[in-house]
Amino acid sequence: MEKSQNLIRAGNVHQSEAAEQDQRESKLKKAISGKLLFLFILGDVLGAGIYALVGVIAGEVGGAIWVPMLIALLLALLTASSYAELVTKYPRAGGAAVFAERAYRKPMISFLVGYAMLAAGVTSAAGLSIAFAGYFTSFLPGSQLLITTVFLIVVAFLNARGIKESVRSNVVMTVIEVSGLILVIVLVALMLGAGDGDISRVNDFRQGVSAPVAILGAALIAYYSFVGFEVSANVAEEVRNVRKVYPRALFGALLTAGVVYVLIGLASSITLSPEALQSSDGPLLAVVKETGFGIPPWLFGIIALIAVANGALLTMIMASRLAYGMAEEGLLPSVFGRVLPNRRTPWVAIAVTTAVAIALTFTGGLAALAETVVLLLLFVFVSTNVAVLVLRKDRIEEKHFKAPTIVPVLAIISCLVLLTQQDGAVWLRAGILMAVGVGLYFLTRIRGGAARQRS
Repeated sequence: MEKSQNLIRAGNVHQSEAAEQDQRESKLKKAISGKLLFLFILGDVLGAGIYALVGVIAGEVGGAIWVPMLIALLLALLTASSYAELVTKYPRAGGAAVFAERAYRKPMISFLVGYAMLAAGVTSAAGLSIAFAGYFTSFLPGSQLLITTVFLIVVAFLNARGIKESVRSNVVMTVIEVSGLILVIVLVALMLGAGDGDISRVNDFRQGVSAPVAILGAALIAYYSFVGFEVSANVAEEVRNVRKVYPRALFGALLTAGVVYVLIGLASSITLSPEALQSSDGPLLAVVKETGFGIPPWLFGIIALIAVANGALLTMIMASRLAYGMAEEGLLPSVFGRVLPNRRTPWVAIAVTTAVAIALTFTGGLAALAETVVLLLLFVFVSTNVAVLVLRKDRIEEKHFKAPTIVPVLAIISCLVLLTQQDGAVWLRAGILMAVGVGLYFLTRIRGGAARQRS
């Protein structure tokens, strides 16, 4: 428990002392340029979510899919401003949990923020497995639950073998994911130019529901497509000239993703009715087929499967390593820190996070799991946005990005508004996940206290 005690003592370090610590030379190599950081963030944001959620969003809002996409982008930019300020102010900080530790100096709060990230990652992987099954069954019919289970087990084995991720591989996967989305946009543009499609649908809202209510409900789901930018805070130490390039890369990636998402929303509505999109297990594949340009369905299907599978793999790698790291810091039971002797991968953390992800696929569909991810991350984002305001009293000499005070305030309000849109089942699912985390936290502390007494 020595590492846990060190973490607790670190939470009590005065803010000015922490700022001085941030100026020390990092042990990590600064190998990420501004362009590579842009692609890293774009790859995290742009990809798997949009391949699966277009139909769900259409079911919520109707044909005006682009509207909640635009609203979700604006909401994401508010919280991204807080990340830009904290990362450039504390370039050695490791993300939301460390921001919380620095601002509140309460180990329990830091744990809950970190664990919420962990729970969101596992839930996201469960949702992506359902999306994978949807596209897979477009080619080979089968049981969705069986496919999701087998898929997550395969991901676990790949994870346990020791996947070596690099910025270059992320660039390759980003190109594959973006190419599929660009293909959809180009094909629909050609179809529209030929006089086909129905452009009037892009302004249609779901009947029987007021437009503002429909937009807000759809924006909650669309918000899931923009999450991922927060992960970039974890590579701050490895970015060259981070204070200058981080804000540009972050906002540039989000704006690029937003433009693509809005165009995908417009293209989908022009091609198919909201009902057809909602009923499809592979909505963008259905759009490509409807354009009638003879693109082999298997080609786009492979692109979609790669995008979704890569997203799930990266998410589970993050979740298992986060669980392992928390165990190493004494915040989770030490068993999560066990590794395979040859592969040196955290097999217990991988096994447990995979088992939880499989269990979550039985608790709801893609929309419910996406909303649960958003709910968990909204608490993380509230913590980060409040931390920005709290840490304004901690001044540093180096120039850094600073958002106008109204921005984090609006970000907090936006997060609270989105929280009010979650239904009871989503709160229950997230509550159970967090309750398990709290139980593990106190179990770890009790065992640690008993071990210290024996020694």
